[in-house]
Amino acid sequence: MAAKPSIPKGTRDFSPVEMAKRNYIFNTIRDVYHLYGFQQIETPSMEMLSTLMGKYGDEGDKLLFKIQNSGDYFSGITDEELLSRNAAKLASKFCEKGLRYDLTVPFARYVVMHRDEITFPFKRYQIQPVWRADRPQKGRYREFYQCDADVVGSDSLLNEVELMQIVDTVFSRFNIRVCIKINNRKILSGIAEIIGESDKIVDITVAIDKLDKIGLDNVNAELKEKGISDEAIAKLQPIILLSGTNAEKLATLKNVLSASEVGLKGVEESEFILNTLETMGLKNEIELDLTLARGLNYYTGAIFEVKALDVQIGSITGGGRYDNLTGVFGMAGLSGVGISFGADRIFDVLNQLDLYPKEAVNGTELLFINFGEKEAAFSMGILSKVRAAGIRAEIFPDAAKMKKQMSYANAKNIPFVAIVGENEMSEGKAMLKNMETGEQNLVSVEELIAAIR
Repeated sequence: MAAKPSIPKGTRDFSPVEMAKRNYIFNTIRDVYHLYGFQQIETPSMEMLSTLMGKYGDEGDKLLFKIQNSGDYFSGITDEELLSRNAAKLASKFCEKGLRYDLTVPFARYVVMHRDEITFPFKRYQIQPVWRADRPQKGRYREFYQCDADVVGSDSLLNEVELMQIVDTVFSRFNIRVCIKINNRKILSGIAEIIGESDKIVDITVAIDKLDKIGLDNVNAELKEKGISDEAIAKLQPIILLSGTNAEKLATLKNVLSASEVGLKGVEESEFILNTLETMGLKNEIELDLTLARGLNYYTGAIFEVKALDVQIGSITGGGRYDNLTGVFGMAGLSGVGISFGADRIFDVLNQLDLYPKEAVNGTELLFINFGEKEAAFSMGILSKVRAAGIRAEIFPDAAKMKKQMSYANAKNIPFVAIVGENEMSEGKAMLKNMETGEQNLVSVEELIAAIR
């Protein structure tokens, strides 16, 4: 017997019902992006490794899926190199391309390549899959979709404000209660400065970002392991555990960071974003959270993360400002800010909370039973009118037993069935059965359309 086929760990198949749910997610996000003036682009699934490497920090580089070169990839490699078994060095020779890790770096590459065609500020959105060689676990996949929106070519903090409004609008439409967390990498740089560890800013932010996952003691142990002094770690404790309202946190930070110019700049930016949003009447909570660090090297200003309040799952949206990202591709001085919705995690949250609207996931609304050639021909005439009225309808293709056709309707959750036999044909009507109540009525085409609508 042939072995049962399988798919790689961390990937999934999606059934028709699941695809209807996913399309509801993508369409909701797409509609909100359009409301705010964003335009859609797409980039290739694979990029040159030279484009991807070095943009996500050491941890991110390890998670890149590399694509083996076609042809004779052993050419140009010595026996000594092969016998060294140095995986990283050999991969650099075997692989020139990799699957994209996110949509932000490919977007930066796109902007630089197409700079002469773009009108700035450029507001783009992108809904495509990305790949990470991560350890699969609940809510974390190796292949997943991101739904990004970015603005490049503008330093204005109104962009940050609008992105937070987009987040609030999207999750309000989904009926998911969330907490929008905000921080600023300048604040984190200021903290590193005042505790005397400016050169360790990346190590500090990577460790702090894990606070929710590994706890304070393990974060402190990681900081010590990275060579940060006990004195600096002690100074860090009250800052990362800061509590109170957003206004109280900002007031404390102004005092704590009074000797740090960059830190005060971060406080000022955060204050503008939070105060402006307060006048916008957001439906969801927004919180200044100093433990939010987003361990990616390219964020330079405001950073965001969204947590669902009613489901235990990781971040379902994230983003931030990355003033110098296009500089690595030879285009300096272009500021950008963006967000990314984690569609796969949103899918899981909506499933757990059963929040999909019925009309979003229902497929066929009406099935015509097939009794034979004459009846099918008559039904096809009605079917054309029904579809022209915008009703999703189909006819069973074979003149099978009634039980089989009704079972098909039940399996697909089709709410209405039209039965057309000799009697119905002679009257130019159809017997419409409501599959939920079992009620049947002889109706004209117009009455059938009205009943389903």
